[in-house]
Amino acid sequence: MESSLMYRRTLTAALAAVPLVLLSACGGGGDDADGGSGSAAACEPSGEDVELTFVTWVPGMDQVVELWNQKNPDIQVTVQETPAGNAGTYNNLFNGLEAGTSPDLSQIEYDSLSSFRLQDGLTDISACPGVADAEGQFADWTWQQTKLGDDGVYAIPQDSGPMALYYRKDLFDQAGITTPPTTWDAYYEAAKQLKQATGAYITHFPQADANWFTGLLWQRGASLFELDGDQVRVTVDSPEAQEVAQYWQRMIDEDLVATNLQGFSPELYAAWTNGSVASWPSAAWGYSTIRDNAASTTGKWAVADLPQWAEGDQAAGNWGGSTTAVLSSSDHPAEAAEFALWLNTDPEALALENELGGLYPAATAGADLPALEQGIEFYGGQTIFDVFNAAAGEVDTDFTWGPTMTDTYTAMSDGFTDALNGQGTLVDTLTAAESASRESLEAQGVPVAD
Repeated sequence: MESSLMYRRTLTAALAAVPLVLLSACGGGGDDADGGSGSAAACEPSGEDVELTFVTWVPGMDQVVELWNQKNPDIQVTVQETPAGNAGTYNNLFNGLEAGTSPDLSQIEYDSLSSFRLQDGLTDISACPGVADAEGQFADWTWQQTKLGDDGVYAIPQDSGPMALYYRKDLFDQAGITTPPTTWDAYYEAAKQLKQATGAYITHFPQADANWFTGLLWQRGASLFELDGDQVRVTVDSPEAQEVAQYWQRMIDEDLVATNLQGFSPELYAAWTNGSVASWPSAAWGYSTIRDNAASTTGKWAVADLPQWAEGDQAAGNWGGSTTAVLSSSDHPAEAAEFALWLNTDPEALALENELGGLYPAATAGADLPALEQGIEFYGGQTIFDVFNAAAGEVDTDFTWGPTMTDTYTAMSDGFTDALNGQGTLVDTLTAAESASRESLEAQGVPVAD
């Protein structure tokens, strides 16, 4: 991780954060006495008017926060809209924590929580009013992710990202593909058929986007790390991961996927709109990304289950998902925790977040939101969240994050960029990323298994 806040942690501190990364079931401020993250023991409301700052990259979140501000004149929240975490926001937060300029709250993805914990960047809010009673309101695995392997609670779950396949039904029909491919072998054959009939690429392989690829590894059961007693075993370059890399390398070598497009870019949105890219394996939150950036294609898209590695399998990957975390520099953890709970449990807030930002709520009540039970006009009236609800139950809950995911993702992203420019392969990328991950763990005093 490239941050001036980076420093070597003791063995005990490093391993204390590692258990966080095990998914277990699917479905203030300042330092404390021992120098760790902010203590929850003194989490009491300040009894005065409070102003908080919240960093997020969810579209429309300013409108959700405006609703809070209208109802809570004594706790006012200012939104800072930023790029996604690994696009620079996390590094800025680490630097801000060191300089004392970080916000009170931030959106932090599940896979990055342990990195912030290692840097003493999070407040344990378990003793803040309402937090202990909130556990049952969230999908079990999302709540366990926030506990970081101990009795603390270091964030409130926001959303998750079960994956499915978005596809241009009109283009598939034009190519004679009357049903969406149910296996990755069928997806490869569909790519050839689609390219020949319409000239369209079946999808794009995004440059420098390790998070998307990790979602595909997750579906294949290719966990990036494992716990081995008191050690961490790095498995980025596992046989299962190599199988995924070899599959997509074949698609790249045969010119069946677009390789010149960045994810979430105007060029990608234009490709969706003009039909030169015809599908996207993506997460539940992606429904609004297509809707809002390819608006003229209303009614042409549909959603199907993610293709499987073997016919009859039922496995889904997970891409993304975030929490709302109270940073250790906040002077008002009780009020910050109160806002985070409201943001991620209030039915009106959840509905707005889904409508404006495309979030798939981590709160169990989110499944009952009317918006998630209705047909979506942009997708031809399909009740697309039925697909994602099913996928959420098919996500492997044993997938393991490492405590230095930023370094792992950086190595993967750099390797993908090289491979897409003809310098090495995706398999080479996994080998290099495994080596970089081991070096990163060892540099922070985390014991690494051979």
